[in-house]
Amino acid sequence: MTDSGKRVLIIGYGEMGHAMEYLLGPAHTLHIWDRHPVVGREPVDLDTAAAAADFIIYCVPASPIGELAERIFPSLAGHSLSLSVAKGLDGRGRSVARIFEDVYTDRADYGLLYGPMISEELRAGRPGFAQLGTCTQALYRKAAALFSASGLYLEYSSDICGISWAAVLKNVYAILFGVADALGLGDNMRGYLAVAAMHEMDAIITRLGGSARTSHHLAGLGDLITTATSAGSHHHALGGMLVRGERDRIGGEGVHTLAIMRDYGLIDENDYPLFRLVHRIVDDPVNIRERIEDYLSRQGEQAAAAWQSGGGPA
Repeated sequence: MTDSGKRVLIIGYGEMGHAMEYLLGPAHTLHIWDRHPVVGREPVDLDTAAAAADFIIYCVPASPIGELAERIFPSLAGHSLSLSVAKGLDGRGRSVARIFEDVYTDRADYGLLYGPMISEELRAGRPGFAQLGTCTQALYRKAAALFSASGLYLEYSSDICGISWAAVLKNVYAILFGVADALGLGDNMRGYLAVAAMHEMDAIITRLGGSARTSHHLAGLGDLITTATSAGSHHHALGGMLVRGERDRIGGEGVHTLAIMRDYGLIDENDYPLFRLVHRIVDDPVNIRERIEDYLSRQGEQAAAAWQSGGGPA
């Protein structure tokens, strides 16, 4: 650790926990806590480590973050900054932005870190890119200094709600890219899906309280392209599994998001036909090619109707 190094608590030692260790270990003092013992490391008391930490980085799924944040909140140092890389919803339908808002309110600082930052690439020394959502630019500068010279390049966003939903939704749409590739629908289809997905993401994010066009930045478009096209992407792989009828291993944040958003009625899926198509395929992966063709036909008919009514191209 250098003289300017910080004390960092990493919560969760999965792929992103390992990536944060790789990025921050050379310059900072790290403590790593996981629900299961970390091989080769001394056990860490979560509350004690949280009390001493300048930064807490949650590298766990969204579901346990509320419980963990409530547990360590009384121990947090007044200057500490909590960050999360989780891209999902908890069992109550809350994004991570909402979880932090509920638990920390105005009594502790937090931020979200979302964008194209595949763990394997970060650990191989390749660059990563992310939006850092915080309520002030001063907090952004504080976190950006933590990652200085780490190979993770950051840009600021004040739209904490919007980037949180962008990170959630891109996993849903990435599944359909995997479906299209498994069906051999081609590069033209991939280009169409990118445009259609961005259109719906923008509308949904705005509907749920985010800012217009937040989805067009790293947490949305950037991460969607990465997740939808990477050979190692879990959500892209899910699309291929659905086409092949391999239902036993269908899971992950995107599938969980579909179920939670329906259970809590967070949106009306009839307003977002591509989102609805993904949900239908995940729920019942039969006649997938025909369903996509039907979707495309309906979209074409709607576009033609809009043109004839004087609306011009959408």
